[in-house]
Amino acid sequence: MVAAASLVLAGGAFALESFPTAPLAISSAGQTHRFTVELAVTRAQRAQGLMWRRRLEADRGMLFLYPRERIIQMWMRNTLIPLDMLFIDRKGTVVRIKERAVPGTERAISSGGRARAVLELRGGTVSRLGLRPGDKVLHEAFGTR
Repeated sequence: MVAAASLVLAGGAFALESFPTAPLAISSAGQTHRFTVELAVTRAQRAQGLMWRRRLEADRGMLFLYPRERIIQMWMRNTLIPLDMLFIDRKGTVVRIKERAVPGTERAISSGGRARAVLELRGGTVSRLGLRPGDKVLHEAFGTR
């Protein structure tokens, strides 16, 4: 588990959220790629996400889980590193991918349809591993361990 910390911005301080971690895998083209992800399940955790992080290891990521499928809008406010975003339906199928989202931008990045979760990985991971829509995400949230 990641410990909470304090951050001071513009004269005010607030506590950063803590995130539990879990194993996650992606099945793609006959290969299984394994990651350790932080889970963003509360509104506060999803709002903070990977903001203010200066790096993300190649085998790490963050899984944003929502209570039900919906159109999901993400942005990169206060995010310092490029990220790949995989939008995932309730069955664990990748339905859309946004590669190398630009750090700091507030332009909305949409799931383009109904999704239950978003997996954020270090920018370039999608192309390095050859991930694509239709791949399966293996995690208990989708019943696909």
